[in-house]
Amino acid sequence: MSPAASDTGVVELLAALAYGELTGFARLAGDSELAPTPAARAELGRLAAREFRHYEALEERLRALGADPQAAMAPFVGAIDAFHRRTAPGSWAERLVNAYVGDGLAMDLYREASDFVGEAERPLMQRVLQSEGKAEFVEQELRKVVDADPAVAGRLSLWGRRLMGEAMSQAQQLAAAHPELVAMLVPDGDLAELSRMFTRLAEAHTERMGRLGLSS
Repeated sequence: MSPAASDTGVVELLAALAYGELTGFARLAGDSELAPTPAARAELGRLAAREFRHYEALEERLRALGADPQAAMAPFVGAIDAFHRRTAPGSWAERLVNAYVGDGLAMDLYREASDFVGEAERPLMQRVLQSEGKAEFVEQELRKVVDADPAVAGRLSLWGRRLMGEAMSQAQQLAAAHPELVAMLVPDGDLAELSRMFTRLAEAHTERMGRLGLSS
């Protein structure tokens, strides 16, 4: 059974989010192996396990909508994997910035989209989009890095700007490739609203970087 045409945008949104959670799980699990302390390793392991639980919940909802989760995620694999290849971190600090800035940008985008999903999907979206301590943990670890070596702040600011540029480019490419998803984000066809949404994402990124004392 395939999803109804009216559900196409919702299926695409949930599928993109599901693949994001699946890759998030893999990246956090990998990052945990390079954590400098057992406490950081344990916390990253917990965060990775949470990402996988979110993936499973999204997978279940996609099946309930009549979609094959693997088939639904397939159109997003290339773009998301390419983004992560282009932004592969070279240090523990860059891994932290990826987790904080890169994932934060993605969550901001999905949060914008969550305003347009139906009542059936909204509780799941809200659950998946909860930080559950991730942002606080990464902020704490990044502050330790910057306090130990203040000169690294400039390099991390440049890295954050690169992540922002790559993320916005990816979002625009996905928007062009998935008109049903865009139609859900801008129901009245107001492309100016899409531009305003990207502006809000950039502003949120600036605030996020500022909380770490980094420039955007």
